Amino acid sequence: MTRFAYFCGHEQWQPEVLVRHARLAEEAGFDMLVVSEHFHPWVDDRSAAGFAFSTLGAMAMVTDRVAFSTGVATPLFRYHPALVAQAAATVDRLTGGRFQLGVGTGENINEGPLGYEFPPYAERAARMREALRIMRRLLDGEKLTFEGRYYRTDRAKLYSPPVGRVPIRLAAGGPKSATLAVEEADGLITSVKDPAETFERVLRPARAAAADRGRPDPEVLATRWAIYARDLDEAWEAMYSWRGLRAPGRLHAVDPEELRRRADTLSRDEVLGRYPVVSSVDELVEVYRPLVTDLGADIVTLQVAGTDQESLIGLIGAEVLPRLRRLTE
Repeated sequence: MTRFAYFCGHEQWQPEVLVRHARLAEEAGFDMLVVSEHFHPWVDDRSAAGFAFSTLGAMAMVTDRVAFSTGVATPLFRYHPALVAQAAATVDRLTGGRFQLGVGTGENINEGPLGYEFPPYAERAARMREALRIMRRLLDGEKLTFEGRYYRTDRAKLYSPPVGRVPIRLAAGGPKSATLAVEEADGLITSVKDPAETFERVLRPARAAAADRGRPDPEVLATRWAIYARDLDEAWEAMYSWRGLRAPGRLHAVDPEELRRRADTLSRDEVLGRYPVVSSVDELVEVYRPLVTDLGADIVTLQVAGTDQESLIGLIGAEVLPRLRRLTE
């Protein structure tokens, strides 16, 4: 049965606010919280960038039931993969076994500010393969000596191990990462703009790779943005902290001021046209319906922006989640 997650965006909300959102989302009936992990946000004028693993620890103390996932951390540059494994194990203990690790190959806005080179995808994927192996083995309790091309460990061991097995999912936007997720991870995370395109570029290749290797289909966590607003002025206000996501050259930018300036050369229609903008519960249900019915996602993450976020969390819990759950019956 599909589970439903609420997205907690560090790029917009300060960590203490996200902790409150976590409690409200659990009360609203969400099954999971997907928590973004960034060093820099997407714009510099209305933004935040708290340390996700600290926020997760605080969220653990105010919730009892919801699972957690990073969405996503990058264990390649700022963090040695063994350090991410240690963080994951600690959060898993603090949540009583409710943590699931989401990782990805990242963006330069998180690595470049700290002086790291951000190489092309081929190297990042090769690094990720090593990182996934290190994290899996450490989380499974091994004392690990590892000699790779990019990473090394010398008798590394987690002496505060996780409560149980921590699943690792890899973010995938195309067939190469989807195949890597099948080979080295427990599942994949994919951000959906067009459900049909996601199926062709991510899910079909992943399932084919799994079949070729005699494995079951990978578990899929699918995310999708939506804006809940009465009109376009309100929609613009709701997405103001995220408009840098649509700026040209986003993947390689370092400075959120630069992204904000690029984004502000675009018209509102160019920015908002990339997102579903809805003004009713019926429309919001329809945004997420294909992730359940067409993609068959195991976890559907609702990334919904509004101008009154706390009321919106309650509305989704009361009127949207019950209807989405009925699709899985």
